[in-house]
Amino acid sequence: MRDGARLRADVFRPRAAGRCPVIINLGSYQKDKLWVPPPDLEEKPNEYMNWETVNPLWWVPRGYACVRVDGRGSGKSPGRTDPWSPSEARDFHDAIEWAGAQPWSSGRVGASGISYYAMTQWLVAGLKPPSLKAMIPWEGAADMYRDFGYHGGIFSFGFASGWWNNHMAHHLLGKPQATATDAFSTPWLWEYMNHNLDGEWWRGRRPAWDKIDIPLLSAGNWSGMGLHLRGNTEGYLSAASAHKKLRIHAGTHYHSFYSAEGRGEQLRFLDHWLKGEDTGIMDEPPVKLLIRRGGHSNSTWRYENEWPIARTRWTRLYLEPARGAKREAEGRLGDEAPRSASLSYSASGMTKAGVASASWTSTALAGSLPRMGASFETPPLKADTEVTGPVVLVLWVSSTTEDMDVFATLRNIGPDGKDVFEMGQQGQPVPVAKGWLRASHRETDPELDLPWRPYHTHLRRKLLKPGETVRLEVEIWPTCMVFRKGHRIRLDIQPRDGVGSFPYTHYSADYNTGTNVIHAGGDKASYLLLPVVPGT
Repeated sequence: MRDGARLRADVFRPRAAGRCPVIINLGSYQKDKLWVPPPDLEEKPNEYMNWETVNPLWWVPRGYACVRVDGRGSGKSPGRTDPWSPSEARDFHDAIEWAGAQPWSSGRVGASGISYYAMTQWLVAGLKPPSLKAMIPWEGAADMYRDFGYHGGIFSFGFASGWWNNHMAHHLLGKPQATATDAFSTPWLWEYMNHNLDGEWWRGRRPAWDKIDIPLLSAGNWSGMGLHLRGNTEGYLSAASAHKKLRIHAGTHYHSFYSAEGRGEQLRFLDHWLKGEDTGIMDEPPVKLLIRRGGHSNSTWRYENEWPIARTRWTRLYLEPARGAKREAEGRLGDEAPRSASLSYSASGMTKAGVASASWTSTALAGSLPRMGASFETPPLKADTEVTGPVVLVLWVSSTTEDMDVFATLRNIGPDGKDVFEMGQQGQPVPVAKGWLRASHRETDPELDLPWRPYHTHLRRKLLKPGETVRLEVEIWPTCMVFRKGHRIRLDIQPRDGVGSFPYTHYSADYNTGTNVIHAGGDKASYLLLPVVPGT
């Protein structure tokens, strides 16, 4: 490294003499830790498999060298562990330039990998290492405040704490590495919690979009709400690259990467940009989407020319509190705004014992909480309805408390009244989409706002006054679902994590007494803005 430190790496390369392009990744998952994949993975187990990285046994015979680097303070590399930081990005820059200068290297380096190994790509690309010629960030958060640490200003406690402690255990309780004796000694969780507003500390932990100009294939996951979706769509839209592609698939966050279809697409992309071969991939439309029709494996691929889709009919579904007896949903989603109305609910997420608790663990397991918040539902749909793209929830709210957390969940309800779930990143059942916002973080940046995606600044708190009515724009992460005829679109608005949240649970606000109010109709019409795509 530029400061004289030495990082450990494994290099896999063809036996034949000559120079070849390089696929590189850098991270903290231990290059020597063998990954034994599940039996249904299309790429079969072998002694070189490593979590979330390309398989050398497949790539090297196709003319690539594969380089895996243990980041500082992880695996066999000594130093201070600081994932997705400016210092780690600098190390990745130096590792890329090292790989580009080796006698067996063609000097053309590509970056590829899932999750951690995608997140580091977004950061290093902004440093513009000369040897980096293309990248494939596969399901990778980009803005570490908005995509990973704080969703709508609410700390993603469940995943962040579980992830950090799990990998600390891998290093210290698994096979401790004598060359990295201080692995994971960084107060990383404390730093993330301490820096609970955006600002200078986070600046180096999000991409410099205007400086990312290399060809990129950004691969997201519809099921990746909470971690691996927003970064990929934002990266596709925001990066300055003249040559970029977006694909969004579904299911777990590793099956697609190792599938024959996924590997074939990666190979065509890298062959084009690292070997100069005409694979035809850049002649195809830039956007490739897996169109979901409800339930795992019920989907088909479709190409589009842009994101969001140009022919989208941006459709408002207005929130209308129900009248009369309480039903399964407290309100309906309709085409017209109601007359002025309101609906109130407890600001508390109560445990079964009826005791308000600030502990996120009360929402960790399904069924640990009674019904909370308010739900709004369409009548049974009269025809199949495709919703593909970003979603916004515009809410007029007030509260007796000084702040208010909004957890929004979009659900697909079948004719039998039950959820039609999708497969999540961890193989768990998940609903259609999710969004979050803490009311005190409602301020947005007009220069970065888009009609279909508000950009919250998270730079200061604007606390509520008792009874004050304010307008919230809740960013719901992009989604794709063909809601079938007879199904209902359901929206849950809750003070805590709702159905299908685990493991991406949050530390919700510690104001758990009082009442929240949703206003609807008149000059305070609350609505869900949906990207309805007409049939083709």
